[in-house]
Amino acid sequence: MLKKQNRLKNKYAFNATYKVKNFHHKGGITLHAGKTSSADIPVKIGFVVSKKTHKRAVKRNRLKRLMRESVRLYLKEHDDLNKYMSLVFTGHTGALGKSFDEIDKSVKILIKEIL
Repeated sequence: MLKKQNRLKNKYAFNATYKVKNFHHKGGITLHAGKTSSADIPVKIGFVVSKKTHKRAVKRNRLKRLMRESVRLYLKEHDDLNKYMSLVFTGHTGALGKSFDEIDKSVKILIKEIL
């Protein structure tokens, strides 16, 4: 689980991140990057998997857990995401049946693309 200071929870913060229209897609995962931050505040990260992706909550939650763990491990090693105020990872049907290694690889590629 992400630290409390890194969680994006507010509906308005999600919408503000989507409005920036800075996004990248890879392997069934889309990364929306919010505004750039000049201060040294920690980045807020959110995870979304729509009901349109799969009707079963078990499948949606598994994909969110895999993405969350991948980002948590990345933050543990690197501290270069503080360039942005917020990030939102969105899972799609292309990522449902993938293993953790495949999800981790896609997430790392997406992070490198926005930096």
